[in-house]
Amino acid sequence: MSTALFVSPHLDDVAFSCGGTLAALKAKGWTVALITVFTRSVPEPQGFALHCQTAKGLAPEADYMALRREEDRAFAKRLGVDVLTWADLEEAPHRGYASAEALFQPPRADDAITAEVARRLKPVLWEMTPSRVFVPQALGSHVDHVQVVRAVRGLGIPSNRVWYYRDTPYAVRQPDAKPDPALPRKLRPQPVDITAHLARKVEGCLCYGTQLGFQFGGEAGVARMLEAFHHQEAQTHGCSGAAEVFLSQPLPTAGPA
Repeated sequence: MSTALFVSPHLDDVAFSCGGTLAALKAKGWTVALITVFTRSVPEPQGFALHCQTAKGLAPEADYMALRREEDRAFAKRLGVDVLTWADLEEAPHRGYASAEALFQPPRADDAITAEVARRLKPVLWEMTPSRVFVPQALGSHVDHVQVVRAVRGLGIPSNRVWYYRDTPYAVRQPDAKPDPALPRKLRPQPVDITAHLARKVEGCLCYGTQLGFQFGGEAGVARMLEAFHHQEAQTHGCSGAAEVFLSQPLPTAGPA
């Protein structure tokens, strides 16, 4: 049986970016695993870190990351994820990135998280030996996404097994955004037909209630944005229906399996 490992910087990135492909592979009988890197609760957050939760309507005393982990657990149950893992590292606002602007600048010189990300991911890869590993392109240049991409490059995964997904909603808001320079060269777009799984993807995204207002303008905006985006993705790549598009080495077939 084939195994797909989805690597998510935050507790929602895989759902928003490539949840349709996850659902498609699950329907084909693949074992589906999801590991999220930055998931640690930090007691009594201060400054910008505190603002990140209060701006979403949450009380200062709320354990923001605990709420998000429960959302992730609900997503995993809804889409039938077989293995759910949290790497328990701190998000960028807890590592000295003190403003929204700082999140989208190059990694700080004193932010040595890349090696720790690699250390947390390596045993998961050894245990699962996945046939396909899904990793962000770091569209939008969020520092946490960038650090994950750079950590994965050093893990020795065979390049023909790695598929780089288009970080969403960044791909919607910044259609001209470029992948991080750490991605290998000579990758090609690989569209995956998710027409039959788009509604399932939307259902999964709705599990992340704390993020829907900020990312989609509310629950009603989820289907509207994703349906339009994935139909446009398909059209751009000469396909009908809806598609999620990855960067990967050329394959003899157009599908993920």
